[in-house]
Amino acid sequence: MDTSARNTGAYLHTIGVVIPVYRGEHSLEPLLAEIEPFFEESVTAVGHRFVVREVVLVHDHGPDHSDVVIRRLAAAHPQVHPIWLARNFGQHAATVAGIASTTSAWVVTIDEDGQHDPADIARLLDRALDGRHPLVYGRHAGNPPHARWRNVSSKIAHRLARMLGGADLAAFTSFRLVLGSHARSIAAYCGPRTYLDSALSWGVSGTADVEVSTRAELREGSGYTFSRLLSHFWSLVLSTGTRPLRIVSGLGFTFAIVGVVGAVVAAIARLQGSITVPGWTSVTIVLLVSNGLVLLALGVVAEYVGQLLKSAQGRPLYIMIDDPAFGPLGDRE
Repeated sequence: MDTSARNTGAYLHTIGVVIPVYRGEHSLEPLLAEIEPFFEESVTAVGHRFVVREVVLVHDHGPDHSDVVIRRLAAAHPQVHPIWLARNFGQHAATVAGIASTTSAWVVTIDEDGQHDPADIARLLDRALDGRHPLVYGRHAGNPPHARWRNVSSKIAHRLARMLGGADLAAFTSFRLVLGSHARSIAAYCGPRTYLDSALSWGVSGTADVEVSTRAELREGSGYTFSRLLSHFWSLVLSTGTRPLRIVSGLGFTFAIVGVVGAVVAAIARLQGSITVPGWTSVTIVLLVSNGLVLLALGVVAEYVGQLLKSAQGRPLYIMIDDPAFGPLGDRE
């Protein structure tokens, strides 16, 4: 069977929806009502068959009564599977916990606030199958439905993180479709200070994005304060790689060489009589050489710290997945 036949109607794609829940008391029920039609077999615009087989609600100990709503939804729908975290661990940790608890061929992560339209899951799936992409992000047609300061700061943060971390972060959003085998493998290695999208980049190639609907949230306000957003930004920079440490390392080696060369130039100038101030040459040589050696040592330390950071992040040496010839993106039964 060729890929086109397999991916346009001959294969039923099962999807697990993961929703981290922090303040979902008023938004969860309307959001699930929008997902509910996809509990039955549906067809995308291109003709791909899919069904939402499970909705994983991860309770992250928010300040409202989300737990009551989760229990009510789980009792009413066999597809809803609650996950109870011991305390508040944050959105990324809750999302990873939910991903690890799925069993479907595809995993979709979606926010609890309703800013993402579940109907766009079909768009994500079409984009994934069209280019055989294991990871697809939903990109807002305009600015996300947040306060203006948050949208502006988010753009600045992404540019800074891209510059410091070296990764292409422009398409990162919390509305994602990931091949289940890839997602669960990454979830097994994702550490406490690792940004989820950075971790996904470790084992996923061929990332794509598709334009999705932009709409207002189903609740008032946001659970993110400036300090929490700043913490996310710093986690993003640290988990995208060791480029900041490599910058420090490069500066250390560069200034060490400049220091030695400057010391040689000063010594030659003194011997030629170009410098007549007593003591200036010796002091300059000592400063250039000693500071150069200090910066050289700092560069070496930065290299070691970079290696330790990779180990602390839990970045795997390899990631095993299912045979790519089979499954949702394959061309064999």
